[in-house]
Amino acid sequence: MGGISANKPIIHLVTGPMMPGNFQGVRVGACTDCRSNWAKFRAGTLDIEDIAALNEELAPTSGTCGVMGTASTMACLLVALGMMPLNSATAPAVSSARLRIAEQTGAYAVQLAKNPLPPQTLLTKESFLNAITVLQALGGSTNAIVHLMAILNRHPTLAGTITPATIDEIGRKTPLLLDLKPSGENYMTDFHAAGGMPALLHELKPLLHLNVMTVTSRTLGEELALHPVPRLQSSSPLSGIIRPFTQPLYPSSSLVVFTQGNLSPSGSAVLKASASLYKHLLRHRGPAVVFSSSADLASRIDDPNLPVTPDSVLVLRGIGPVGNPGMPEAGLIPIPRKLASQGVKDMLRISDGRMSGTAGGTIVLHVSPEGADPDSVLGIVQDGDMIVCDVEQRLLSVELDEETIRARIEAKRRRIASGEEKSAWKERETIRGYAGLYAREVNGPEEGVDFRFLTATGPRG
Repeated sequence: MGGISANKPIIHLVTGPMMPGNFQGVRVGACTDCRSNWAKFRAGTLDIEDIAALNEELAPTSGTCGVMGTASTMACLLVALGMMPLNSATAPAVSSARLRIAEQTGAYAVQLAKNPLPPQTLLTKESFLNAITVLQALGGSTNAIVHLMAILNRHPTLAGTITPATIDEIGRKTPLLLDLKPSGENYMTDFHAAGGMPALLHELKPLLHLNVMTVTSRTLGEELALHPVPRLQSSSPLSGIIRPFTQPLYPSSSLVVFTQGNLSPSGSAVLKASASLYKHLLRHRGPAVVFSSSADLASRIDDPNLPVTPDSVLVLRGIGPVGNPGMPEAGLIPIPRKLASQGVKDMLRISDGRMSGTAGGTIVLHVSPEGADPDSVLGIVQDGDMIVCDVEQRLLSVELDEETIRARIEAKRRRIASGEEKSAWKERETIRGYAGLYAREVNGPEEGVDFRFLTATGPRG
């Protein structure tokens, strides 16, 4: 982002993923297996000794998470954007390949210093469309949507030309080709061994703009010609890691953006449908169980008297960019202990926060306007209100008429004005220092959760 704003040549060198560990004869890795086994512990099917032993195997080497989390997703998207060499995203952190990639990246950095290719020139709309196509084919992190919006909106000629709705539109025609956790079963080391990004991009060629430029001073099409598809025997366990274009793991729309309904009218709310554990929840109607903050969630989620059933919709607000503040990765609302102990592994969950790319479940994130906004519909949802989520229709709504919504919003505004209800939205106008600067200038997830004064459009008027 800084490189785009300054328009100075940049090239990326990433750490690379860690290797998987082993627990009770099964491969495990951070952080998908951490979360799934923690859920088992909460359900009472793993004891504390098991958790302690597992913990020693989740991160056995240096590196980023060994699944398609946010770090690996963004590394792959940087390749798709043309900002990294094709073979540089997936090599394990502890491999000799990572050393060779570092040397190669250094050589390209010298080349860029001699013959500058600034990012505002290199990056085109087609570059971002390629990155979005790769994001959907990877089953990548929901965080990547926010990051892509932030990067794009620093670009003076591209800002505003792509929205989260564009990501959904591309998703409808892009199959999920990568069998990696949390949407599949394998690890980043498998992806690398199966051919990594060059192999995936070859499968995606019908959907890619091959004439876009890269930091190598060659087009994406020219780069792919220099990286032939590796030949894998059909009997190899690696042969199913990167699926053929016509035999996908998931037909389309791994990541879904909700464009209809009153809960997220900005069109920012996102769900990784391919990582849903119970697919029937992708079309679901149920009563809300509302938590007003992370602290409220922590204090009540395991209360045996919590009025919740498997059909309930867990709603967490107050964890958006202003409300928390900072929009933390707190959107992975745990299954209430009393349901987890009954074997429930997934529920429809909704929040205005983010979630780690390593997590799975039927979880709607990035709802905007966030709950802290006095005009937010999410901010006035009450226990028992019926929530409708329909992935096929891209619908996310609370079943309240407009009159009721307006009345609740006005009542909330009165409580805030009188001081009866604390409001991060109101307090931000008087907070000084960096905290005040952040709270007043941060934009929503549909724009990248960036400082407005750093975007191409500039600060608020």
